[in-house]
Amino acid sequence: MTTQLRISRDWVIALGFGALGLALRLWNLGNPKGKIFDEVYYATNAHSLLMHGVEIDAKTGQSEFIVHPPVGKWFIAIGIKLFGYNEFGWRFAAAIVGSASIVLMYFTAKKLFDKQLLSVFATLLISVDGLHLVHSRIALLDIFLLFFIQIAVLAFLHNKYWLSAMALGLATATKWSGLYVLVALALYVLLLDYRKLRYLGLEQPFRKMLQKNFLIRFLQFGIFPVLVYVTTWIGWFVTKDGWDRNWSANPIKSFWHYHAEILNFHAKLTDTHPYSANPWSWLIQGRPTSLEYATPKNCGATNCAQEILAMGTPILWWAATLALLITIGYWFSKRDWNAEIILIVIGASYLPWFAFQKRTMFSFYAFAFEPFLLLTLVYLLSKVVRNQKKVAIIFGAIVLANFLYFLPLFLGIPISYNSWHDHMWLPSWI
Repeated sequence: MTTQLRISRDWVIALGFGALGLALRLWNLGNPKGKIFDEVYYATNAHSLLMHGVEIDAKTGQSEFIVHPPVGKWFIAIGIKLFGYNEFGWRFAAAIVGSASIVLMYFTAKKLFDKQLLSVFATLLISVDGLHLVHSRIALLDIFLLFFIQIAVLAFLHNKYWLSAMALGLATATKWSGLYVLVALALYVLLLDYRKLRYLGLEQPFRKMLQKNFLIRFLQFGIFPVLVYVTTWIGWFVTKDGWDRNWSANPIKSFWHYHAEILNFHAKLTDTHPYSANPWSWLIQGRPTSLEYATPKNCGATNCAQEILAMGTPILWWAATLALLITIGYWFSKRDWNAEIILIVIGASYLPWFAFQKRTMFSFYAFAFEPFLLLTLVYLLSKVVRNQKKVAIIFGAIVLANFLYFLPLFLGIPISYNSWHDHMWLPSWI
């Protein structure tokens, strides 16, 4: 098979999965009505960005203190611009980006494992994950954060470091937690440079090369992402209405002061919430986040329930948690490069949260590394010598059945209360 035909086949498969994902994400996207969970912030802020370039309180007309950068909200604003300030409009961008995320999964697996079966398996897994589906149908920021992290990692795998750094700047400009991955990949590329030069030999010319590489990497992963990040705040800079915009006559000082306030907010966010979850429970979906719960009358039963539950497909996440532990063991024994990059991204996105034990956190924060957690399953499958296709089909079928069972809770379809209760496999899910 020619290279061109192989590439074309890859695109057909990846876009096919993406199209199926898009159909599921656009289905009944305008329901439930109204702003659910944090849409009350992000959809509202996105509309304000569209109208004013900055976040303005619609009731008071005054600038509003906002604790997340603007990029994700600008994506939401695009949907509002296209389809209006309504449920479909403010959720549309998440559906498009979520579908694109599925396509990125295929090519990431292809680059890591260079085998079509494993690429298809990886794409199937992300396509039947409930957490990915839910966040692709709601106007929250996490799907955009994930999207830019995926682009950054795929670009990194292709040694396109400027593109990777730009994507990480945009990830950080969506949510500050993108900074963890930026730092991790910056350190990792320095380690790769050192390994390469050490392999060649550490004579004087190579030491000079190491210093030169350090300067280039500093520009790529230090200066460039900062410039990208600051540029995304252009609406705040060109108007006089943003929060703290006039704190100082020097806009840079005002910008710095605003960010100090944001940092203080995040550091002291300890409000109680019924769905807060410690990072220890995230991987096993110990306390998924209920984004919406209602008791409609249209399910054909006496008592009905309608819930949108931000939860990963349970069997998939439980298996992936075990796969993560095994992958760590493999890395310690084999030092495989494809296991290494997967673990670095997971570690950078996950481990920092353990330092904030008193902070209010939710299990869906794990969504930032969800594709890479699933890739640990693909990594283990790559180690299967015999019946690899059979193992993939059997496991994929089990996960698909589990996904379809929980689909009403991912899509917010009304079901009987008894059926809803049967879906609550763990008491902590209620």
